[in-house]
Amino acid sequence: MEKQLQLQPRLQLLADMVPVGCRLADVGTDHGYLPVWLLQRGRIRGAIAADIGAEPLAHARRTAEEYGVGDIDFRLCDGLSGIAAEEVDTVVIAGMGGETIMAILSGAPWTKDGAHTLLLQPMTKAAELRHWLTVNGYRFTEERLVWDKNYLYPVLKVTGGESQKLTELQALTGVMLEEDPLYGDYLRQHEKKLRDIAAGLRRSGREDALQRAKEAEMLVDCIVERIRTL
Repeated sequence: MEKQLQLQPRLQLLADMVPVGCRLADVGTDHGYLPVWLLQRGRIRGAIAADIGAEPLAHARRTAEEYGVGDIDFRLCDGLSGIAAEEVDTVVIAGMGGETIMAILSGAPWTKDGAHTLLLQPMTKAAELRHWLTVNGYRFTEERLVWDKNYLYPVLKVTGGESQKLTELQALTGVMLEEDPLYGDYLRQHEKKLRDIAAGLRRSGREDALQRAKEAEMLVDCIVERIRTL
């Protein structure tokens, strides 16, 4: 019997959100677990596994060999620089900081043509990424949350198109997460972080810091009110 790859929760959520039958680009593929899992189960037609590092790409090749998976095109490239728009219809960029994801998308304007689905999983700066997406020609189609190794991660599903301007609260706490069962956890996570930030700013005693503390506390009040409505 063929050896079956199993995924950790973060990658499993991404796999569940990948459109069936798509042609996938997995940017920053690392060990190649995502495309291998999807191809093992016949969920996608083919995949490009891309990474900026030769060593991670070698790991991905070994993963594919270990699990007997073909139909993966391995590309050594920075972001999407070595991938053409017509080669794929779905792009996954996961396990990176929000700033890195923004830079990758900035270098590939074809990703906002409306013909491509993007699955983005930022490890940091999710709020900044959400804001950037909505002012740079992308619209949200889905957002979901997942716990993995004691961290709560958002996954953003977007495509090209006009989007509403986000409030600071929406950028911070999500655009389409209200129905997610982990939304309350996500809100409480941000509430705690903002309270800690406000307390630190108040301790400094500087006038500009006190103003920023007040702004953080206003966001806390909005989050607390939203938690009450859940």
